[in-house]
Amino acid sequence: MKKVRDNAIQLLKYVTGLVLLYALFTNQAYSQESYVYGTVSDSMTKESLPGVNILVDSSGGIASDGYGNYILKLRPGLHEITYSYLGYKTKKIQVLLQEQDSTELNIRLQSTSVLLDMAVVSAGKYEQRISDVTVSIEVMKPAFIQNINAPTMESALNYVPGLDIMDGQASIRGGSGYSYGAGSRVMVLIDDLPILAEGTEEVKWNFLPVENIDQVEILKGASSALYGSSALNGVINIRTAYPGIEPGTTVSLYTGIYSKPERNELSWWWDTNPLFSGVNFTHSRKFKEIDLVVGANALSNEGYRTDNFDEQVRFNAKYRHRPKKIKGFSYGLNTNLQWQYTSDFFLWLDADSGAFMQNPLTVTPTAGHRFNIDPWITYYDTRHNKHSFFSRYYDVSNSFKDDPDKNNASRSYYGEYQFQKQFINGLNWIIGLVGKYGTTVANLYGDHHSSNIAAYTQLDYKFFSRLSASLGLRWEYNSLDNSEQESGTVVRAGLNYQAAKKTFVRASFGQGYRFPSIAEKYTATNLGSVNIFPNPDLKSETGWSSEVGLKQGFTIKNWSGFVDIAAFWTEYDNMIEFIFGLYPPDTSEIPTIDDIGFKSQNIGDARITGFEIGISGAGLIGKIPVNLFAGYTYMNPVDLSSDTLENDILKYRYRHSFKSDIDVEVRKFSFGLSTIYASFMERIDEAFEEPVLGTEIFPGLKEYRQENNTGQIILDFRASYAFTPATRLSIIVKNLLNEEYMGRPGDIQPPRSFTLQFLLDL
Repeated sequence: MKKVRDNAIQLLKYVTGLVLLYALFTNQAYSQESYVYGTVSDSMTKESLPGVNILVDSSGGIASDGYGNYILKLRPGLHEITYSYLGYKTKKIQVLLQEQDSTELNIRLQSTSVLLDMAVVSAGKYEQRISDVTVSIEVMKPAFIQNINAPTMESALNYVPGLDIMDGQASIRGGSGYSYGAGSRVMVLIDDLPILAEGTEEVKWNFLPVENIDQVEILKGASSALYGSSALNGVINIRTAYPGIEPGTTVSLYTGIYSKPERNELSWWWDTNPLFSGVNFTHSRKFKEIDLVVGANALSNEGYRTDNFDEQVRFNAKYRHRPKKIKGFSYGLNTNLQWQYTSDFFLWLDADSGAFMQNPLTVTPTAGHRFNIDPWITYYDTRHNKHSFFSRYYDVSNSFKDDPDKNNASRSYYGEYQFQKQFINGLNWIIGLVGKYGTTVANLYGDHHSSNIAAYTQLDYKFFSRLSASLGLRWEYNSLDNSEQESGTVVRAGLNYQAAKKTFVRASFGQGYRFPSIAEKYTATNLGSVNIFPNPDLKSETGWSSEVGLKQGFTIKNWSGFVDIAAFWTEYDNMIEFIFGLYPPDTSEIPTIDDIGFKSQNIGDARITGFEIGISGAGLIGKIPVNLFAGYTYMNPVDLSSDTLENDILKYRYRHSFKSDIDVEVRKFSFGLSTIYASFMERIDEAFEEPVLGTEIFPGLKEYRQENNTGQIILDFRASYAFTPATRLSIIVKNLLNEEYMGRPGDIQPPRSFTLQFLLDL
């Protein structure tokens, strides 16, 4: 495995060098042509604007690429060039060209309120303005992911207000607690297709392509009507990018080091400070009718704890062909391939000198691969109806050298047909059919096969140019091993009313459900002294979520943005939680320590209420461009089946959280500061803090929580210098104040780290 990995890294470096040389050569060749070229940017923030419509003489034209660049090849003579972009004032420029002229036109567009006009697709499976959607939605842009040097998508998403990821488990507004590697209430998509692993229904976060991102959309609230099981709590849709007008190549190299923690006894075993490093690469270009993107990623992280490391190599490609001979027809293929060698951290030795040292009985080095390939077809017929077919084959394999009984593999096959019609009166109608089949081979939870079929429809209509209405319906059927069948129907509805020019009021209601994963029902294993027991009788969980919200746009002198306020109410029936307890077999008269552990259980009913306040904006302080976002979330997650009202909060949740980021540009320098705050985790499994069991499983945990019973504020700082428009050097400091803080029990988070990043963007 190591030899394959080393060879792959060398190949990645070689390919990167060749493509860079090729890109430089082709860029030089372009410079010999006669054309109008330039960059389109925001007049206030100076940020480049991708996707600007550029028309020549009110007829044909192009769009600016992902970096705001454009190039026009024109005949000699007088031309009028029009630059238009949603949320900006249209600008027209006249230019007189002679033969073999080369004219540079850098355009600055004035914003009306660009953040309100941002386009999203996840809310209704078609493009809408973010201000028109009927649910809460957050958007993350690739620039932010690059600025904070996020090695995986998980590390980037932890900055999103209202979203927490604990040991790989995504939770939106407290919808999920702690469930180690089994099940997800948040549906994760890549380019609108689900990427949850068959059997475990978990997200492989390091498999997601952070090196090629167009936009990440986080949909909050039950979304099963459009996306089915596992969308009970929300949706994360990762949309990858296509090439711009000109070829583009981006290479990011980084290396970093962990600092000593404040408590010296935590790292007493370090010989040297642990290191990490990586490289991200993307190259994109157009070949007449063909769009092609290739990317790669490699990383190595020694880890700041014993036997907790991560090594991986990943390659991906995106291909699209739009043949001119068949009008309205396009097809393509996306693929992603990863090799990895990792070891997770599960149990500490104790809360003092052993907090960064892993219990040897829980060390499980894992070698594995992930692979997906996604063929698709889209066709617009003569009546402008859109027909789409998407498919995905997803293969996951994990090999445990020291414990082969835990080896597992899975394969899933997914297909979806979608029909979309836009009527003249503004009605948008979508219907879809979905089919999925999966197999698992695992000693942990046995060999199984599952199938799923579904049909859905959604209507979106705008009344009187101010009131937007949405109504969706989905029927779904699930089968496991041909012995367990279940079907059901869920609905969603929403309204959005534009009360004033930049004031939007919304309300929504959505039902959701989740069919339990194979791992939750059948896993039987142990991690050190912690046992995990199967529960074949586990039932599906259902629920609904509702919210009312207000989105208020603003433009104040040189500032533009919006404030969003939302109140939410979510209820669950037969909620599934990972419960620690005593589970003796029916044949046992006297329980033993071997009967103690975790088991997935239907705990009953739960209710989560709360509110969220957020702000996003961009503008100038004097002449300095500034971008910021901030969000505060309060929630009251109540276990309605609890025996006592004094401690009825759902386990592994935070009542209060706050997240923000501010970015400032000063000439060629830029500076950023991120803040993450989470209040104290009030409730965990009671057994972890009991005098006998707690000492056996998590020594020192009760005392540690008593001494650290307040929330923590974590600050990250970054600074960069742009040598040229194409090259940038950055230093990123994570956990600036070197705070010691814990995620789930026994999992102390990283101490301060320093990262040096070099970015080349051609």
